[in-house]
Amino acid sequence: MPETALTHYTLKHSPYSSHSLLLARLPEPGRGRRVLDAGCGNGYLAEILASRGYRVTGIERPEGVTRQIPDEIHFIPADLERPLPALGEYDVIVCADILEHLRDPAGLLTRLRRHLAPGGHFLCSLPNSANIHFRLTVLAGRFPKEEKGLFDATHVQFLTWDGWDELFRRAGLSFQAVWPSGIPVGLRFPASDGTPWVSAAERICYDLARLRKQLFAYQFVVEAR
Repeated sequence: MPETALTHYTLKHSPYSSHSLLLARLPEPGRGRRVLDAGCGNGYLAEILASRGYRVTGIERPEGVTRQIPDEIHFIPADLERPLPALGEYDVIVCADILEHLRDPAGLLTRLRRHLAPGGHFLCSLPNSANIHFRLTVLAGRFPKEEKGLFDATHVQFLTWDGWDELFRRAGLSFQAVWPSGIPVGLRFPASDGTPWVSAAERICYDLARLRKQLFAYQFVVEAR
């Protein structure tokens, strides 16, 4: 499996980012609900969820972790491209920024589905390869290899909304809700991140994504059952 937890993969703090939208689906208090963070990287999301009172298990390849995983997270070293180790049941299974890195994401979802507790669900963030920035870049005859974003060099899946929907259905899952994220302007202009103009631009991009997700969403945060 490609590297998924390098140092440039960090928590996205923008209120319109996929991480913020996903965390909003798992508010305090967690009351001990069981969460599996599949492809947890360095455990940034898992650490926040543990602090909210969830019982969190994280899975990541040992070579994909570049810091000490916090003690409050039950860490399982494993490659998600291979058969899963022994797991329990979970109320929520999180797949944040991971499925696009896998050769067989539908196979992983099928295996993980067996570990959902009754009434449990998936929360996943999925890049949108029909985003207007992606379309215009390809139309210009370019397909860059970048460190992160829609043209991340470690992505092996480039899917649109319909493509993700079909993939989840092959895994026996269906989307129950979707929350689109906007283009992260601050990531494109890091020197200006947090300034009023960047914040305003990100809000506009977020509103456009909510208006027409297939064209303007940067990522889809989905609940699937």
